[in-house]
Parts: sequence; structure tokens; C-alpha cells
Amino acid sequence: MVVEPPDRRGLRRITIHGKTVGSAWSLRELRKVLSRLGYPDDMDLDDRSRVHWRGGDSSFWPDDRGWRRHLVVGLMLVGLLGSMGLHFVIGWADALGALTFAQRLVGVLFLLAGVVQGAALPAVVDHWGRRQVKLSGALVLLGVLMALATTTLLLFLWLQEREFIRTVVVFLALWLWSLWALNVLIREKVWRGIPHPKKFAAGVTITATLTAVSLGYSILYQPIAAPLHFVLEAEFGTPQTDADSPYMHVPLKLYAKNAGGIPVYLIVDDYTVTGSTAEFARDGLGMAEWKTDEGDVSWNADAQAFVRGEDPEIIASGQFQGPGSTLDIGEEFKMERVITLPKDTKFETLNALLSFTFLRQDRGKLDDDFYTELSWVEADGGRCAPDDCGEYVIYHGRVRYNTNLINVTRKPRYVVAFWSPEENMDGFITSIDLTGREKSPSAMEMYEELDVDETATEAERYGLGSVSVNSEVSVKGLLKQAAQP
Repeated sequence: MVVEPPDRRGLRRITIHGKTVGSAWSLRELRKVLSRLGYPDDMDLDDRSRVHWRGGDSSFWPDDRGWRRHLVVGLMLVGLLGSMGLHFVIGWADALGALTFAQRLVGVLFLLAGVVQGAALPAVVDHWGRRQVKLSGALVLLGVLMALATTTLLLFLWLQEREFIRTVVVFLALWLWSLWALNVLIREKVWRGIPHPKKFAAGVTITATLTAVSLGYSILYQPIAAPLHFVLEAEFGTPQTDADSPYMHVPLKLYAKNAGGIPVYLIVDDYTVTGSTAEFARDGLGMAEWKTDEGDVSWNADAQAFVRGEDPEIIASGQFQGPGSTLDIGEEFKMERVITLPKDTKFETLNALLSFTFLRQDRGKLDDDFYTELSWVEADGGRCAPDDCGEYVIYHGRVRYNTNLINVTRKPRYVVAFWSPEENMDGFITSIDLTGREKSPSAMEMYEELDVDETATEAERYGLGSVSVNSEVSVKGLLKQAAQP
């Protein structure tokens, strides 16, 4: 029997009559190999007539306890498991829920990378063990390169915003681990066991190139080829009344259609009917009222020479479909309402305004748990008395970018909208999370908390926009129509 010198890992090969029968890390393992072959447990291994030792006698076992090898194996397994989990977390959401084909393809690539790293787990044990599979070292190398590429990309994306998130610690830890693992594999020259190293290198390069192109396309692509286009209508109908009634009923017809190529979420969608009173300006100087008194920074966006002191008053308001609803490509929605007015109304004109604040579905996805809170109900998040804060409905929900690579490298973003029939409210996207607060802020406090630059950036990033249409009629004209038989 011949016991060969230890290799780089401390493993000593055992041959009997020139035939390899096993290998051992220690004297204890050597006796186990011999015991399986039928040799007695108390065999004298120092008998030179029966056992020939090369490169050291029976006491020379560099890897007797193997703690260094076991430590390397443990660190490799932990790092690959962490990277595999990261790939599945990123890829699963994109592969199943991304809007574009390119984004779904990226998700599938991440899932495949996770599968490869899962296959590299037993390869770690084999490579630092008996090495029964020649490609085990190459498979571990491929898994480590994937981890290095992904964590480098994630850190690069994180540096664009530099927001503190807990997951960045994971990215950094896995990036440092991949550098250490790559250094270990390079020192061991694992590519020497690959049957066709040039083909293997070419395959890795092609895969990395395709992945980089797909990632870049997914992150940078903005589908400007499919423009937004809405058809909105707000129209007053023929009023109804009778001689004995002091009121008249004015029909209001509202219509919306998504005639563009991109589906949207509706964040704020309401209609408002206002009545305006005005004083006739005989001198024709009403145009001068476009600018308010000196020292006041506001101004009027509409002016008429023979009208002064126009004072609009909200007389009807409501929601169209409701915040959080969708308007898909080609989808249309109609609504009819009846506005009640006294015949002797003081208003000169009526104005109907239908307005939307929308979120492009090709830029972001609104979570299904888009919920509401009532400011006047303390148990529902109300903050203070209605006399102090007003009465309004708060809409709040998480919005996610359509590429999960962006979501995992940034703080969560939320859509917040306020609605009240007595005020014109708006919707915005912010990193401020209202969940978990003891009480929700008032509308004024919420606007004070906002970062103007952030809301502008997020509005551009997620495609938050507004569209509206209005219709104005003369009250005298309505009364004349109502008087006709």
C-alpha cells in the first residue's frame, strides 16, 4: 500500500498494488478506508514492508481537523445562498408581474442565475471535498461571478439615490464576499479542471453581455412610442322644471376614454360644478382685475373687459371612478348627474370641471391595498377637530417601479391624495409613509412635510400627470331653455 503526499488541500491519495482505493484527510479516515476494504482495525500502518509513505509519515496530515477547509466551505455556502435568495427576490416579481417583455426577460434571467447558484451549492462541497466532478470548481466560479455582477449593479443603482436602506448592507456584504470568493478561486486556479476553458469563458462572456444589455434596456427604456391621449367631456344638458316648482334640475353628462396606448391608474378623479356671480363693468375696465391688489402675489388667469368681481362658488362636487381605479387602453366611462338650482339663483354662469391625476402603468404599479382614512374619525387616523383641520379623505398606498432592481435599491414610495368636495385637492408621490403613525397629518401638515424636489422627481419618474376639461354655460340661457314648452 502507498500513501501519496498531501495535495494543496491536504488530501492524501491511497493506492494498493497501483490501484487507487480512496483518499484521506487524516489517519482516522485512512483506517476507515482500509476497514471498508476488509483490513483489520489494528493494522500496523508503520510497517514499512506493508505500507510505503511518500511526502511524510503517518503523523503528517496537514488537514487533520480541516477547520480551514470547513470554514471556506461554510463561507462559500452562506454567500451563495444569500446571493441565490437575492436573485429570486428580484427576479420573481419581474418575471411574473413586469409590464414589458424585456423586463420579464430580465426577471427570468435573474431566476436562472439563482438556479445556477443553487446548483453551485453541492459543487462547493465537492470541490473542497473529494472532487468527484471535474466541473465543480467551474460551477462555483460561475456562481461567484454572477454574485459579483449583480451586487455591483445593485450598488451602482443605489449610489444614484444614496438613500439609506437596510438592504444596502446586504448588497455590500455580498459584494465583499464575492471579491473574497473570487480571490480564493483564482488562487486555486479552478479553471484548470475545465475540459474546454476557452468555450467556457466565451459562454460566460456572451451570457454577461446579453444580461447587461437586457438590464440596461429594462432600466433605461421609456415607452415614448405609445403616447398618452384622453378624451374627456363635461356637458350640461337641457334643464327640467315646472311652473309650480321654485327649482330646476340641470343634467350634467361626464365622459372619459383612454384613447392612448398606455393604461393608467387614477389617483384623483373628480368633477366640480361652480357657479359664478359677477358685476357688469360699464366702463369696460374689467381687464385690469387680472392682477390683484399690490402686495398680493396671486392673480386671475381669466379676465373680461365688461365683467368685474367674478366670484366662483362650488355648488356640486363628486368623484368619477374613485382613486386607485384604472383606465385601460380603449376603456371608457360615463356618468350622469343632476344639479339642482333655484330659479332665482344669483349665479350668472355655471362651470363644470372634470379633472384627473393619473399614474402611468408602464412606469409604476400601485399596490392593491390602496386604502382610505377619514380625517374626522379619530380611530381611523383623524388628527384634530374638523374645525381646525377641515374634513377630507386621505388616500394612501405603496407604488413600485416596474423594474424590481429599482425597488430593492431605494426607499419605498407612496401615493398620497386628499379629497374634499369643498376644496381642490391634488395627488403626489413621496417617500413619507403614513402607515404606522398614531394619527395621520392634516392636509396642511402633509404639504409642509413634502420635499418639493423629491415630489417633482418622483412625478417625472413614475409618469404622474394631470388632465382636465371644463364646460361653461349661462344660467339665463338655462332658464330660457327650461321655460320653453
